[in-house]
Amino acid sequence: VQLQASGGGLVQAGGSLRLSCTASGRTGSWYGVGWFRRAPGKEREFVATMKWTGGSAYYADSVKGRFTISRDNAQNTIDLQMNSLKPEDMAIYYCAVSRSGRSSRNSDYDYWGQGTLVTVSS
Repeated sequence: VQLQASGGGLVQAGGSLRLSCTASGRTGSWYGVGWFRRAPGKEREFVATMKWTGGSAYYADSVKGRFTISRDNAQNTIDLQMNSLKPEDMAIYYCAVSRSGRSSRNSDYDYWGQGTLVTVSS
């Protein structure tokens, strides 16, 4: 399984970006999909997750109400719509896939994309 993230860039505070993650390979064993981020000087942290088959999504408190995770099973994509961006959202964003669960823990994910950089100017 390979994951390719895209859509990052430079945006002003208050603006929006849509990240997309395209997956190649077999998806039959997928259970959860998620987005994480790593800000400069910080550890990678959870952003959002949902089941690959759909249903409720879960978000970090810091992004709740502003970010929306979605997936398209037919296209094998995992998207993250980010609205009302803040300078503190600036980070490298990673998509990830878990075969075991929908989780907020890095260690529960089996496959990772290479990351896409989001820069938010104040």
